[in-house]
Amino acid sequence: MLFRRTHRPGRHIAVLAVGLSIVCLSATAADDRKALRLAVVEQEPYAGESLPRLGYAPEVVRTLFERLGERVEFVFYPPERAQSLTESGAVDGWLPAGGDPELAARFALSTGFPGGRLGLLKRAEMPLSLPADAADAPAKALAGLDGRRIGATRAALPEGVADLVEGLAVEKVATDLQNLDKLAYGRVDLVLMDPYVAADLLALRRPHLIGRLEVLKPYLLRSDFHLGVARGRADALLSRVDAELAAMRADGTLAAIVARHGLAAALSPERGERTRVTIGTVDNPDMATMQRLSSEFEAANPDITLSWRVLDEGTLRRRVLGDLALKEGRFDVVTLGPNEVQTWSRNGWLRAFEGLDPDYDVGDLLPAVRDSLTVEERLQALPFYGESSMTYYRRDLLRAAGLSMPAHPTHRDIESLAAQLDDPARGVHGLCLRGKPGWGENMAFIGTLIHSFGGRWFDLQWRPQLDSPAWREAIDWYVRVMQGYGPPDAASNGYTESLALFRSGRCAIWIDATVAAGQLFGRATDGGQLEVGFADAPVAVTERGAHWLWTWALAVPSTSRVGDAAARFATWATSKAYIERVAQVQGWVAVPPGTRRSTYQRPAYRQAAPFADFVRSALETADVRRPSVDPVPYQGIQVLSIPEYPAIGHQVGVEIAEALAGRQSVAQALARAQRLVSKQMRDSGYVR
Repeated sequence: MLFRRTHRPGRHIAVLAVGLSIVCLSATAADDRKALRLAVVEQEPYAGESLPRLGYAPEVVRTLFERLGERVEFVFYPPERAQSLTESGAVDGWLPAGGDPELAARFALSTGFPGGRLGLLKRAEMPLSLPADAADAPAKALAGLDGRRIGATRAALPEGVADLVEGLAVEKVATDLQNLDKLAYGRVDLVLMDPYVAADLLALRRPHLIGRLEVLKPYLLRSDFHLGVARGRADALLSRVDAELAAMRADGTLAAIVARHGLAAALSPERGERTRVTIGTVDNPDMATMQRLSSEFEAANPDITLSWRVLDEGTLRRRVLGDLALKEGRFDVVTLGPNEVQTWSRNGWLRAFEGLDPDYDVGDLLPAVRDSLTVEERLQALPFYGESSMTYYRRDLLRAAGLSMPAHPTHRDIESLAAQLDDPARGVHGLCLRGKPGWGENMAFIGTLIHSFGGRWFDLQWRPQLDSPAWREAIDWYVRVMQGYGPPDAASNGYTESLALFRSGRCAIWIDATVAAGQLFGRATDGGQLEVGFADAPVAVTERGAHWLWTWALAVPSTSRVGDAAARFATWATSKAYIERVAQVQGWVAVPPGTRRSTYQRPAYRQAAPFADFVRSALETADVRRPSVDPVPYQGIQVLSIPEYPAIGHQVGVEIAEALAGRQSVAQALARAQRLVSKQMRDSGYVR
């Protein structure tokens, strides 16, 4: 896949513009064959520049053409431009097209693949509901809304919707985000919108509106996505596309892509069936072990069946927060962290764990970890594993170069060593750090970085400080070392990708979560045993905030309809018995660390895990209440315990990833980030 960016659209709008060029090369044709060009309109979460694999719809198209033996190139355009270029013949088609008659008259459309849905949003205090048969009779349901002001976008409505809303008071604006604002402030009564789109916008653009808006059930319509092709060029292309889409649907490929992007809805339990517990979890090795062993839980609990939504970290956070924001109830167990526990529980979004069996032994939990998950003396989530951050390095590479890693390295030490160890000709990069945008991805490392460089997010009046010299120095260091000594496409790598690079011997130094130690020590690579050393996370001007405190915990959303069964699973997966079982299956070095005293008291664990005391000390010395040399109004090191942090962390992470990718300067990234965060803090009422 090739990816090329032509311009930078404004991020303040809800629907960004994306274009897609796909170069089709047959197995026998040379690269000089005329390329087939397509454009695509971006709409998160279905397609987006900052989404994993650019989102669901582009991945469907990319997979389709790969199966046809062809490669794809993505280029960005505004939505109106994408369609006009197709009609003029400058490009051959666009995606994702809806199936409404207006588009069908202008373009030849492929057969459909699963697309969006359409629902109605209202203000939470509005006493309004839809009839139970609204999905079967949407025209009747909408007719009952006569007299209500309904917001919609000026984009073409999905198939059939134009006829349904004819005669109603529909007010159109350019973007979905504008509609959310109009709804929140009473300028319209209802908004026609895809609930996934609404959830993403609330989570990442309007967190101060969470709790003020609700989606009406049932949803009115589902609509497919299509590949739209210029008329007169469609026959040969669409026949191949349609055949391959049918094959992808038949062999499960299409369903797998839907699920990978977290777009598969949870199945509701029905009377007479086993209780279905839907688990939303991050895609990492420890969670994969939990999923493998979960068959033992099902065997011991024959009344429960588990349904898994295993997602990359950024997608998981967006889906879970969006689900809670709109009270959808798609998840029964979710993996989250202390900052979410502290803010979400105060919104009433989590079900507390009370009356746990004495065998669970709450007193065995490490105090720092237990306290981070406790609100008003009630345990709101159960810790699956705890982590801080540390520096990993390849002993063999340092030894061969005559170098040594200090026990307490500085960022200057790391840069010097990375420069000397970087050897792209041999496929070894000097340094790996998280680059993928997201408040739990690149911003996890950057949070420690800016605090150690003497920076802070806000002063005591909640005024953002992202344009300060400390931030500039920290991000300059980050971009410089990653561009100079990191892997290519570093802005696409998060925790999971960086772990894979280090385990395969392609990175000499990696700074990341202590939980990875269990995945690295004692594991063989293709070339034999991987020689791993470890040291403290690096410091700059201060040790404050140089290493983080995090817990991946299991929580039960208050929207779950099967809360008792969900709590039973969460208790099993975080118990002492579970830790013992992992040790039996995978060895003590692989057990979930950082949660229980008893784990660190086991001689077998201490012998298998030479990092055990180091990790426990890091957990106990990370002070989330004093992360900076200067006073701050917040708690948190790599993440902040305020409701707005997912939104501001995401926005800042995207800007810094743009700088890392070379698409803007560090100064431009921080100036934009300062403006975005300042606006959010004003909108949320922190500052005037």
